[in-house]
Amino acid sequence: MKRENVTHLLATDLDGTLVGEQEMTAFLLDYYKDRPYQVELVYVTGRHYASTMDLINDEKLPMPSILISDVGTEMYDFNDPALHERWKKTLEEQWNPDAISRIVESCRGLMPQSIPSTHRLSYYAESDEAVEDVKRKLIDSSVPHKLIYSSGRDVDILPPNAGKGEALSFLIREKGWEEANILVAGDSGNDRDMLTLGYPSVIVGNCQEELKELPDHPLIFRAQRLYAGGIHEAWEHFFEKAAAVK
Repeated sequence: MKRENVTHLLATDLDGTLVGEQEMTAFLLDYYKDRPYQVELVYVTGRHYASTMDLINDEKLPMPSILISDVGTEMYDFNDPALHERWKKTLEEQWNPDAISRIVESCRGLMPQSIPSTHRLSYYAESDEAVEDVKRKLIDSSVPHKLIYSSGRDVDILPPNAGKGEALSFLIREKGWEEANILVAGDSGNDRDMLTLGYPSVIVGNCQEELKELPDHPLIFRAQRLYAGGIHEAWEHFFEKAAAVK
């Protein structure tokens, strides 16, 4: 179900981005309450659903309009449960987890993570060399997939049309939010594809090394402040200062 009159939207990673320093998070959320417009919240996280709900409760975060979890393989609209099924259907078309598992098992240096998700295979990597080895074998196999390596240890193998960026693009199209003022926020490699969608984006000041290597772009703001403070800094840059100039 399309929400009407969505003019401003924050699509943000949680750990290390919106969450990390409670005072900064509280300041940002109070700042949004003081705006003359409503800011829709979309959480886009690598956590699975139950873990995300625990974090929301522990950090006393507001419930989002939409939750995209499991590195963009699960999507929950709490007003439109059918959205989850529509997104899952698009992922299943090219997903062959058994074939991928067999290839990964033939490689050394990857330890499986226990993640309750049907469209995601996750591992801890012992080294960059182990990741390169599995990348090469997956490419040689021609099995459709998307491999995301982040934070120097986390490897997620997803359907080829999954990931945070693909999920966020699907959501925006489904809801008709293309004309909204959208800010995308992240701190690590699994945020890369949503930070480069072409919407105003912020890499927070405490980002992982892999995002420091991202090429400069006018729509990618590199914040000086950490965590939610960086989101506030970018929101002012893209929307408040721009509005003042107009």
